[in-house]
Amino acid sequence: MRPECTSCGLDLSAQDAGDGPAVFVIFLLGLIVVALAAFVELRFSPPLWVHLVLWTPLILGGAILMLRPLKAGMIALQYRHGDLRPPS
Repeated sequence: MRPECTSCGLDLSAQDAGDGPAVFVIFLLGLIVVALAAFVELRFSPPLWVHLVLWTPLILGGAILMLRPLKAGMIALQYRHGDLRPPS
């Protein structure tokens, strides 16, 4: 995290998104992958190695792609609801 916003100068040094973004990624990605894996299993009944080949890249790529926007969203919500203050 940068100590301040490059556009507006907002002090971001005190921000703390905590584990919130990671929890949202786990829940959202878990829901998507479990639903897709259940569909594939019930529809095609593939061997276990096919599940490993299909879902491992989806889980890793999805987590990497989702984490940054969700963290930014969490910080934006903190700002919107008054937990972060603009510079005076």
